[in-house]
Amino acid sequence: MYIPREIEATIGRELTQGKVVLVTGARQVGKTTTLRHLLGDRYNYVSLENPLNYQLAKTDSVLFFAQNALPLIVDEIQRVPDLFSAVKWQVDESNTRGQVVLTGSQTYHLMKGVSESLAGRIRMIDMPPLSLREILVAGAGAADAVSAVSPAGSQGSPGGISVPRKGFGSGGFVPTLLGAGDKTSGNGRFKPEGFDLWQTIHRGSMPELQDPSMDWDGFYTNYVAAYLERDVRELLSVKDEVRFYEFMVACAARSGSLFNASAVGGEVGVNYKTVQSWLSVLQASNIVRIVRPFSGGAGRSLGKTPKLFFMDTGLVCHLTRWTSAETLRHGAAAGHVFETFVVSEILKSYLNAGSGIRDVWFYRDSRKREIDLVIQRDRVLHPVEVKTAGLVRADAVKNFQALAGFDGFELGTGAVVCQTPQPYQITENVQAIPAWEI
Repeated sequence: MYIPREIEATIGRELTQGKVVLVTGARQVGKTTTLRHLLGDRYNYVSLENPLNYQLAKTDSVLFFAQNALPLIVDEIQRVPDLFSAVKWQVDESNTRGQVVLTGSQTYHLMKGVSESLAGRIRMIDMPPLSLREILVAGAGAADAVSAVSPAGSQGSPGGISVPRKGFGSGGFVPTLLGAGDKTSGNGRFKPEGFDLWQTIHRGSMPELQDPSMDWDGFYTNYVAAYLERDVRELLSVKDEVRFYEFMVACAARSGSLFNASAVGGEVGVNYKTVQSWLSVLQASNIVRIVRPFSGGAGRSLGKTPKLFFMDTGLVCHLTRWTSAETLRHGAAAGHVFETFVVSEILKSYLNAGSGIRDVWFYRDSRKREIDLVIQRDRVLHPVEVKTAGLVRADAVKNFQALAGFDGFELGTGAVVCQTPQPYQITENVQAIPAWEI
C-alpha cells in the first residue's frame, strides 16, 4: 500500500514554480516511490543506479536525453553531477515549468552543480522520513489514509496533486492554545486504539519498516552497511569505515544533546577537523540535522554550541543498541531519544511544508536557562519544552520568560510536548500536548 506523504502538496506547488525540481533526502525515505506515484503516468523515469543509464549519462548526455524524453524523472542525480549542464540545456529549450524532476540522496556534491548550472531554474525540496501522522494514517488503512490526506472537497494543485487540509503541511508546527472542549491541537491528528508511542519511536520512520514482517535489526544493519559502502566511501574516500561507524554511534548517543566535537573526536580517536568533516557528511546525506542556539541578534553572551538530532529514531536505537521498545522506554536514553523524536517530528513538519528549518532554534544562556526549542514566526518566539512525563507542572516552563527580554520580539504561545493522553493548560499561554499531536 502506498503511504500518502505530507510533502505531496509541496512537490505539486514547486512543479509550477521552477523548470527543474530537485528532491533530496536520505536513502530509502520514499523519494522515488512518492514521485512515481504522483507523476508516473505523466513523466518518463530513468535511474542512474542502472549501469547502462549511468554510463550513457556520463559519456553522451545528448543521446541520454534523446532516449529519455521530457517530462522526466532522473533518479540519483548525484551519481553523474556533470549532467546538470545538460539538464540546463534541455529546460532552456522552452518556458515550460516542471519538466525535469531530479532526486538525490546526498547534497555534498549536488549543490555545486545546482549553483553553477541551474541557478534561477531549480526548486529544491528536502524530503524527510515518515512523519508520525503519515505512520498513523497508513496504519489506519488505505481508505482512511487517503481521506486524511485528501479530504472530500479539497482542491487539486496545478500539478494534479491534492492539497492537504489545514494543519497538514501548512507551514510547520507552531504551538496554539486549545479552546474548551477541543481534543486536538488543530493539526487533525488522531490516536488509534492500541497505539504504542514507544513502539513507534523504536521502530523508526522508514517506509519499509511500516511492514510489520520486515526484520527491524536486519533492515538497519543493511541500511548502515549500504550507507558506509556507498555514500561515505564516495564522499570522503574514508578507508577506515569501522571508525566512521564508531563516529555514527557516538553521534547517535548524543542525539538531542549539545554536540561537542572535541569530545566526540576524543572518543572515536580522530581530530577536531575530521569530526567536522564527517559531521558534514551526515548532514549532507540527511541523516542528522543541526539546530543552533537562538541569539536574537542581541549581542548577549549566549552559547554557540549547536544541538544534533537524528531524523530517524529507529536508526538511533539500532546504533546505540536499544534492541526493544520496552528496554528503551525504561532505559537511561529514554529522555534523549524522546526529545529526538519530538524535535525530528517538528522539523519534518517544516520540511514537508517546504519551509526549511532556519527559524527553529533552541535557547541556552549564561545563566544556564535552557529551552528545548524556540520556533520563530516573524517576530514572535514560541518556546517548546519536551518532557517524557505525563503530568507537567508550571515550574517546567519557568525559563520561557527568558525570551521576553529580547528587543523586537514578542513572546508567543508555548507548549510542553509530553506523554499526556489529552492536552491541558499549564499556564495562561502554555499548554501540555501529547507527543502524537504534533
